[in-house]
Amino acid sequence: MASKLMKTLNSSIVKKQMMAVSGLMLCGFLVSHLIGNCLIYVGAEAFNTYAHTLITNPLIYLAEAILASLFLFHIGMGIRLTVENRKARPDRYFVKQHSGAGATFASATMPYTGLIILAFLIYHLINFKYGPYYTISHGGVEMRDLYRLLIEYFSAPLNVFIYIACMVALGIHLSHGFWSAFQSLGVDHPKYTPCIKLIAKLYAVAMTVGYSALPLYCYLAKGGY
Repeated sequence: MASKLMKTLNSSIVKKQMMAVSGLMLCGFLVSHLIGNCLIYVGAEAFNTYAHTLITNPLIYLAEAILASLFLFHIGMGIRLTVENRKARPDRYFVKQHSGAGATFASATMPYTGLIILAFLIYHLINFKYGPYYTISHGGVEMRDLYRLLIEYFSAPLNVFIYIACMVALGIHLSHGFWSAFQSLGVDHPKYTPCIKLIAKLYAVAMTVGYSALPLYCYLAKGGY
């Protein structure tokens, strides 16, 4: 029984399905995180209070552990599937067949955009979570001034460029990953697949534009803070 279970879990279909589920969960996180980030447009108090509420929540460590596990699982499974696919096709000089169902730029670059996203996550944690610690008081409560940190960090054009470039890579990754996750889960039908692909493209554009707008806003707002 145990060996049969392990054989099932090690099958490429199950691994793709597990990767699909973790990917869709991360897609949900991206939406919720973007909504929270949009409070920066309301002002420093709204943004800092939101961040302070999250940071001081006793469940934050559990949430971070689950999120980190999802990222690591998704990345690890992606690397494993990529290696297995290349081993199954050792001839790197094969002739590509260009057809409607063939590889696209987004699908062909999934491993590379995935690595860019991983590098960005490390960069993001170093510069923001563990970056300079400013404090401010809102409503008599002292809290970290993340608003100031973002304004100062994105006052440098190079930091804005790097962030947006990473968001473009994220958008390319999502444009294929979102709809292929549904395909891995068995939602693949001529009637529904075109619609799912369209939703994937719209979602990817929304995430890219939504996250890219943040550094641009901070850069333009630097003079008023």
